Amino acid sequence: MPTVVNLDGRLVEPAEARVSVFDRGFLQGDSIYEVLRTYGGHLFEPAAHLARLARSAARARLDLPWSAERCLEELARTVKASLGGDPADAEAAPWNVGERSVRVVMTRGGGEAAPDVPPAAVVIAERLAAPPHRAYRDGVALVAVEVDRSADDPTVKTGARLGHAHALRLARAAGAHEALFADARGLISEGTSSNVFLVRRGQLATPPIGSGLLEGVTRGLVLRLAHQEGIPVAEAPLHRADLASADELFVTSTGREILPAASLDGRAVGGGRPGPVTQQLHAAFRRLADAAARGG
Repeated sequence: MPTVVNLDGRLVEPAEARVSVFDRGFLQGDSIYEVLRTYGGHLFEPAAHLARLARSAARARLDLPWSAERCLEELARTVKASLGGDPADAEAAPWNVGERSVRVVMTRGGGEAAPDVPPAAVVIAERLAAPPHRAYRDGVALVAVEVDRSADDPTVKTGARLGHAHALRLARAAGAHEALFADARGLISEGTSSNVFLVRRGQLATPPIGSGLLEGVTRGLVLRLAHQEGIPVAEAPLHRADLASADELFVTSTGREILPAASLDGRAVGGGRPGPVTQQLHAAFRRLADAAARGG
């Protein structure tokens, strides 16, 4: 059963999963969320994701309907119910076959017009939709876009994602895999659902926390792995031109892991293929994920 929904602690079929139209999460995007994934059917880095969910709740002044312990139990229960029954996919990277993407959403519930609508706690476990295996071999296309994000708090994973959706539409219209946010000065912060890294002369660089980005769980793992692998790292502002002239470029996220970029804005980056530092880091990440898949 590739897709299972947990609605306030009840496992239901997707067609039966209903939230009130008066819920502020639906009406105003007044909700927070996290997206996790599995390896070997095991949730990966759940403590880090639930800690970020709690930080989002605090920033949004939203009372979570579940404790962290209850949330972890419901996540695991939903994943277990969803495993199995996937169709064959010859394009998938082998480490993604049979795995799950798990979204947890917490809403504020009803407002003044509907005070009796309680907050909703939703978990959706579904087949992981990740880049195909060839994307890791050949790299993907990225574009940098200027989208007004002045009303956003990038530290909160909220349901109000109009700017992200618009930027991703621009990327897809340009034939690109992901859009990177650039401000009027050309400074890059993050992707619509990713963090960005470049490599120049063997050094890794990424925009710092506080420069308009969400602190990604995978971003933190990459920084840790770089230290372990002896790769120097700089967290510093990055300009659009810095990315265009980089030796290597990649994006990170829960579903993508470490995904190399072959081009930016239609022009090849470096050699137009995944570079050695990107490959070294992804190999290190794969070892970490393989250990998690074995329950280690």
